[in-house]
Amino acid sequence: MVVHVLEKLVATNPAAEVWWDSSPLVFETWKQSMLARAPDGKRADWQAQLARLFDPALALAGEMGFGGATTNPPLSLQAIQNDPAFWTEEIHRIASRNPQADVERVYWLTYLETARCGAEMILPVYHASKGRRGHVSGQVDPRFVSDYDRMLAQGLELAALSPNLMVKIPGSAEGYRVIEELTARGISTNNTTSFTVPQYMACMAAVSRGLDRAWAAGLDMSRWRSVITHMSARLGNVGDLKAQAEARGIVLSPDEIIDAEMAVMKRAYHHGRASGHPSKMLQCSMRVVDDGTTARCRHLADLAGGDFVYTCPPGFIAQLMQAEDRLPAFDASAIDREPDAALIAKLRQLPYFRQAYDFDGMAPEEFSQFGAFATTATEFAAATRKTVDFVARAMESAQTRAA
Repeated sequence: MVVHVLEKLVATNPAAEVWWDSSPLVFETWKQSMLARAPDGKRADWQAQLARLFDPALALAGEMGFGGATTNPPLSLQAIQNDPAFWTEEIHRIASRNPQADVERVYWLTYLETARCGAEMILPVYHASKGRRGHVSGQVDPRFVSDYDRMLAQGLELAALSPNLMVKIPGSAEGYRVIEELTARGISTNNTTSFTVPQYMACMAAVSRGLDRAWAAGLDMSRWRSVITHMSARLGNVGDLKAQAEARGIVLSPDEIIDAEMAVMKRAYHHGRASGHPSKMLQCSMRVVDDGTTARCRHLADLAGGDFVYTCPPGFIAQLMQAEDRLPAFDASAIDREPDAALIAKLRQLPYFRQAYDFDGMAPEEFSQFGAFATTATEFAAATRKTVDFVARAMESAQTRAA
């Protein structure tokens, strides 16, 4: 048996998990496209590897390699674009059943349906594992990252869809208030658009307050889970790190940028482990560097041996598989390697890095203004608007057909 790169990673710490970073609805189509592009002699191995990660028949039996799935607005848009004819008809059905609903409400009901369908596909895994596996994250509307009431209402709607629906909440000050409230109601959460140690500390504190309330209310929390997302490459590449370094005449190599990202992740991880906090760190936004001769993925390799969730989008998994023969073996002690002190001193010249790395680097009201957060929230909001427009056009086509 040829072991998948991600299976090798999990072997460094059996408590680690690999999740699918897209809707389960698109997996089969993506798998077939991967197998069609498989190099000579690889197709059978790749087919077996992908079947171990996710096979709908095995999921119905309560088994799959992926521990869960995460989605966000761009990924949900992809799921709709993957089968536009089906979703156009679905939008027609939703609109006809809700004649008073405007475009925004029909959009939200459509989004809820994509989340429900994805969660239903792997619900047997959730039941078979007694709630330890088989979650699907559904995200509240990223256009409203500062609107507590709207995010809470949407989070409750998402959670009501299926017991394995984990609600994805942004790392804004208001978002952490929502995470506390959802936790107090026994609802699993995923903290997204989170990049910095101060955000992770705020999330842990919110979760702890929510757990105290839940336990005081006598809730059964045996199937509750919390994950805290670290959007690694986005921390180093879509925020202000490079611009601030350039403005100060500081040269940062690609490796030093990854060093910065990993230093933040490791600081949060080791703090959580030392304090015994029940939230699990989730690594996303990872990159493979491959020149055709050698390949590496430091976003995985530097964390090997840790108890993480690694959520992997289709394109990233494809990169790993294409580079599988050139990637070095994982070192299970990598998670315990400390960042270079001289490099940390260099990075600390940048306000952006201090905001991300220091435990008191930002106050909660500053989170939504942090460079990586603002950029990512804008991108997610744009994808949401595209989905709203798809819904609007589908509703217009229904009206034209009726006329």
